Amino acid sequence: MLALLHTSPAHVPVFDALRDEAHPELELRHTVDEDLLVRARAEGPDAVAGEVRALLAEAARDGAGAVLCTCSTIGAVAESVGAEVPVLRVDRPMAEAAVAVGPRVVVLATVESTLEPTASLVRDEARRSGRAVAVRTLLADGAWPLFEAGDTSGYVRAVARAADTVTAADADVIVLAQASMASARDLTTTPVPVLSSPRPGLAAGAGAVYANAAGLR
Repeated sequence: MLALLHTSPAHVPVFDALRDEAHPELELRHTVDEDLLVRARAEGPDAVAGEVRALLAEAARDGAGAVLCTCSTIGAVAESVGAEVPVLRVDRPMAEAAVAVGPRVVVLATVESTLEPTASLVRDEARRSGRAVAVRTLLADGAWPLFEAGDTSGYVRAVARAADTVTAADADVIVLAQASMASARDLTTTPVPVLSSPRPGLAAGAGAVYANAAGLR
């Protein structure tokens, strides 16, 4: 079983659909705690470390083979607090793919609290691969209130408009910092490759579950 830690209920059907498409044999267990993101935005990600640690321990007790944190703001905290099972952040495979595309990376987010954690992740993956990168951050102004209001189509359109301001002269690749932004990829017209996290993140989580079950952790 793969446990998923979300900070929005909107992620549940997204990951269920991806599981049904690509990993039909994988059992998912969803935990949604919206207050984690609220507090992390107000006080900083480290403020929720205790709550995250408790949720990871609960997932392990319930039989999870791995945990996938789908919130980019608290992803680094989830990776670092320690757990009895592997803990992955959903955006790490995306960041790894981004640095392989080229050295100029634009991190696009809809909440400011996600910008630096994702930029730091990209730099970390660049160091791991021995590549040099220049990371620029971009906030999709006005998008997040649409998400909070439940206007998903307006939200992804706003994300796509922000992505389309990035040209090939500006960047080699754009990363959509939040899992909620993934659908905007289909609406963009920029020639710059646009990467999102849910599909590769879920694949990595599934791989961790199978490796744990095989004793390869």
